[in-house]
Amino acid sequence: MTVLEQPGSYRPTPPPAWQPRTDPAPLLPDAEPYRLLGTDAVADADPGLLLRLYAELVRGRRYNAQATALTWQGRLAVYPSSTGQEACEIAAGLALADQDWLFPSYRDTLAVIARGVDPVEALTLLRGDWHTGYDPGEHRVAPLCTPLATQLPHAVGLAHAARLKGDDVVALAMVGDGGTSEGDFHEALNFAAVWRAPVVFLVQNNGFAISVPLAKQTAAPSLAHKGVGYGIPGRLVDGNDAVAMHEVLTEAVERARTGGGPTLIEAVTYRVEAHTNADDATRYRTDAEVEAWRAHDPIELLEHELRSRGLLTDDVITEARDAAEQMAARLRERMNADAALDPMDLFAHVYAEKTSQLQEQAAQLRAELDAELDAEEER
Repeated sequence: MTVLEQPGSYRPTPPPAWQPRTDPAPLLPDAEPYRLLGTDAVADADPGLLLRLYAELVRGRRYNAQATALTWQGRLAVYPSSTGQEACEIAAGLALADQDWLFPSYRDTLAVIARGVDPVEALTLLRGDWHTGYDPGEHRVAPLCTPLATQLPHAVGLAHAARLKGDDVVALAMVGDGGTSEGDFHEALNFAAVWRAPVVFLVQNNGFAISVPLAKQTAAPSLAHKGVGYGIPGRLVDGNDAVAMHEVLTEAVERARTGGGPTLIEAVTYRVEAHTNADDATRYRTDAEVEAWRAHDPIELLEHELRSRGLLTDDVITEARDAAEQMAARLRERMNADAALDPMDLFAHVYAEKTSQLQEQAAQLRAELDAELDAEEER
């Protein structure tokens, strides 16, 4: 006799506990990516914001080009360019308040410098000098994260802790489409939803996880739909529309700040250049595909709106380009100077107080360095 065959045990419907905890309908993203540029709604956009976004986009494009050139010159070990994705990056950097935290991935250098981090210090990790070249606490920017999606649970933990302390802090965590296939992504979303943590997840869907296209990662209608399973609203937005990106991110940050909980945003964009300077993108995508996305360039989209308003004057263009060139020149000059490296820094900032093992290892390295120095002096 089965359980259901026992007298009084049969239930025509499941017990009440099965009922959904939230109505799924409001969590669903739009069927098409949200956009403002090219629509009547963009008329309400602040001209000052448009001009600031434009200047930052121009600077970001020049930064990507200069950093890529530094890899060819051997001054950087690697650089993951975000050319074509600048609108996502800049909007993320500008949508946060001073007290908020940014948790970037390795491709999010432009978001980091948009938050005010020194352009050279933002490249220190990619140069191989330090794990991070800036003070995360000072800038409220976590280190650029190279392991996929591991920064997402960190963002949730910080946001949850801030809320428990009563601090007015929102965390914005950035990840690529490849990172959504990692367990950390799903764990972070689940904890954020259950705790209603003040965190915003921004997925930059640039089409590929290195050489793996999105279609081979997921069968979901969109990555934004993945939030529904955790009770998180999803937003689907045109990642090359800087104005739409800024609006959606700003709304999500404000929602988190006022107790509304997390939001999952998928920005549909494209990685125009290779994954890094070590990648040959021609092996897995066509030139025609890349050119189609170049026609949807975030800078050109914004320029069209500025021209239609009469805001894109020769002076505006010259000022933006001159500022970008000056930044690139300073970047070249400072990156061309050899870094002063101390091997003993391997043991700095690992623990507040060095463990006995670290002390032993540091003493061993110091003895080896002293022996090499004595040998050189004898020669």
